[in-house]
Amino acid sequence: MNSPTYPSKPINVGRIAVWSLYALLLLTVPLVFTSSLSQTMLSQMGIAIIVCLSYNILLGQGGMLSFGHAVYSGMGSFLAIHTLNQVAGGFPLPVSLIPIVGGLSSMVVAILLGWVTTKKAATPFAMITLGIGELVWAMSLMFPGFFGGEGGVSGNRVTGAKVFGITYGPQIELYYLIAIYTFICTGLMFAFTRTPLGRMLNAVRDNPERVEFVGYDTQKVRYIAFIIAAFFAGISGGLAALNFEIVTSEVVGGARSGAYLLFTFLGGATFFFGPIIGAVLMVLAFVLLSEFTKAWLLYLGLVFLFMVMYAPGGVASLIMMNVRVAMFGHLRKLWVNYLMLTLTGLIVLLGAAAMIEMLYHLQLDDALGAKLQFFGVTLDVRGLASWLGAGLVLLTGLGLFELCRRQFSRQWGQIQESIEIEIKRREAL
Repeated sequence: MNSPTYPSKPINVGRIAVWSLYALLLLTVPLVFTSSLSQTMLSQMGIAIIVCLSYNILLGQGGMLSFGHAVYSGMGSFLAIHTLNQVAGGFPLPVSLIPIVGGLSSMVVAILLGWVTTKKAATPFAMITLGIGELVWAMSLMFPGFFGGEGGVSGNRVTGAKVFGITYGPQIELYYLIAIYTFICTGLMFAFTRTPLGRMLNAVRDNPERVEFVGYDTQKVRYIAFIIAAFFAGISGGLAALNFEIVTSEVVGGARSGAYLLFTFLGGATFFFGPIIGAVLMVLAFVLLSEFTKAWLLYLGLVFLFMVMYAPGGVASLIMMNVRVAMFGHLRKLWVNYLMLTLTGLIVLLGAAAMIEMLYHLQLDDALGAKLQFFGVTLDVRGLASWLGAGLVLLTGLGLFELCRRQFSRQWGQIQESIEIEIKRREAL
């Protein structure tokens, strides 16, 4: 008798293509950007991708706003750097596995602290994470034997057994190690979103009362997700320890946790790939933008304010909305609107940036004189004409931007109505 046959699950060709492209990008990008600075930035991007994705397990998937995620990436860094020094002393562990030590160490810390942290949700959870973050940061100054005091703990990644002759001395070798961890961790965290636990975490975020009603313990769901997020954060911390070869108390500070929150939100916490975009933006801001201007944090705050007002779903939501429009063939209708919004936005940025740079020069660099070079234009920080000119550019740009925004809003609304009509037509067929 023939055994019954069951239909096999269809292969998702599109998903395979996306993951293949992701792997190819990680493999080839350092061959295109070959400078030392580029490879260093690419390494930091890989580390940031892991930690932002791990943070999004809490924020995007579980609805848990954490102000202390740096505790777990930072503790992973400290345990990893101490392990690296043990390897230099003869401990038989390949350097390539040290990030796993960081992940396991952070997981242990999360097991100890997570039960108390996840006792509450929403605002109490956020306040608990803030308190634990401040507690660990204070401990980093009180116990210099482990945290290294103000100087931190340093190590040397060129140590231990040389597997396949790889020393991790050249940055390109370390980059590919980081790329391997980035790809694997991204895949594992994506797989987690498709597990029953991942789905239940979404349910706890959206309707915890219903989850309790059907018999699940919402705290246990949050607790397990918290431990998983800490594990991946610890892996990123271990990779960071290898990359910088020094770990200081800054890695467990509130500013680091705030950066994870800020850029995960800017990338788009409601989409899996959003934190990847946010991680890339974080490295670009911290490395490049900080070199261009001393007021880079102020610009970053303005960008965050702008995104909250006009795109609360982050960059990923903007991409997905336009993908939807493109799928129905309406994207070409918007290119003029996008061009005008971009041009008027640049005018606003130029006016605001001129005023900000003059203000910073007046406060911090007054000893260098009253003249300031700004995009080839000489500004006099003590002259009324420069301030009036910058203000006029700013106000003109704001007015033009608002006109373009209203026109875009009308056009966007018409397109969305057309899409809804088309969807109903297809459903009726």
